[in-house]
Amino acid sequence: MNTNEIAPAVRTKNITYAVRDVLLIANEVAKTGKEMLYLNIGDPNIFDFATPRPMIEASYKAMLENKNGYGPSSGIEPARESIAREAERKGIKNIQDIFVTTGASEAIDICLTALVNQGENILTPTPGYPLYTAIQSKLQMVENPYYLNESNGWQPDIEDIKSKINEKTRAIIVINPNNPTGSNSTPETLKQIIDLALEHNLVIFADEIYDKLLMDGESHTSLASLNSEVPVITFGGLSKNYLAPGFRIGWGIMSGNRSVLKNYIEAINKILRSRLSANHPIQYSIPVALDGDQSHLEEVVQKLTKRRNLTMEMLNAIPGITCEAPRGAFYAFPRLHINNSDSHFVAELIKETGVVVVPGSGFGQVPGTQHFRVVFLPPEEILEKAYKSIGSFFEKYVEKFEKAGTNV
Repeated sequence: MNTNEIAPAVRTKNITYAVRDVLLIANEVAKTGKEMLYLNIGDPNIFDFATPRPMIEASYKAMLENKNGYGPSSGIEPARESIAREAERKGIKNIQDIFVTTGASEAIDICLTALVNQGENILTPTPGYPLYTAIQSKLQMVENPYYLNESNGWQPDIEDIKSKINEKTRAIIVINPNNPTGSNSTPETLKQIIDLALEHNLVIFADEIYDKLLMDGESHTSLASLNSEVPVITFGGLSKNYLAPGFRIGWGIMSGNRSVLKNYIEAINKILRSRLSANHPIQYSIPVALDGDQSHLEEVVQKLTKRRNLTMEMLNAIPGITCEAPRGAFYAFPRLHINNSDSHFVAELIKETGVVVVPGSGFGQVPGTQHFRVVFLPPEEILEKAYKSIGSFFEKYVEKFEKAGTNV
């Protein structure tokens, strides 16, 4: 019998997903009986947030009506029409196609697969959501990160973007509001990105999954609303704004010059047809969500604002940690003023305290800087307990590894 190991595909070698990879350490610590405080995954439903009931009822009704077979590849018409209305409210014009997918993640994967060849590159925000770099590895693209400017509220660094565009660049990714920093890009910044895309014939992927979760009275500008000719795919979904990550429903809205986009649109639809359809009955919750009562958002934003404020107050009070205030979403990206790696800091933090955060290196960061991401979805008492633990641990960590000159 041949017992040689089965070799995995080379394309999987560099695929990482820090948000869940950190659980490999956390699960081992949890086995010891230590109390665990999870600040690593952006799932509102494991805390005191709940999916609006009308969305659940709409999906349940569709199931009872036996809408349980395959759906259209691009999504059911009521859902696509509702997404179109939502796009109009966002100011998006010249829409060429709309498609419903298994979460925004699938939309992103399909659109990158249909666009980028092996050896080409996309400009990915750094820090940014690790899904993009995971897909980048799978498709054997060349890494091409651009940096967000921490000293400017984590706005995209336009000069850095300019310097990174080359003949193999196909797209610019813009995550706004940003995960993991919670920044909200200004219209001026977005217009400069649009100008670069038009100049270099690039597609813009506008990931706007958190567009309704803004604090301090800030408003969100949808990138595609600023120019009706530039090729943009705007990604959205039910997971964050509508507190339904387990529904796995997302979408893409393609807008821009039809003559430029027509072949790309067909390539996307080839993949959509080959994977059949997104979850059929759950799609009936989309019109209820987008066109229905939005009152849940006020309560969500109120909770997040209180928890963001607590996060800023407690983390910035720890000597050696500084944090730019997030404007949207439910993440903060504190900076660690240490010599060792953030991965080492986080691993030691989890082992010592049971507080689970994600190392900044999992999202990308300016070389020579160290960060970690916290999710401030949990109730204040949990956050307060976690941040106190981080503060006392940081002091011990500095004594043990920094002042002792132990670099690991």
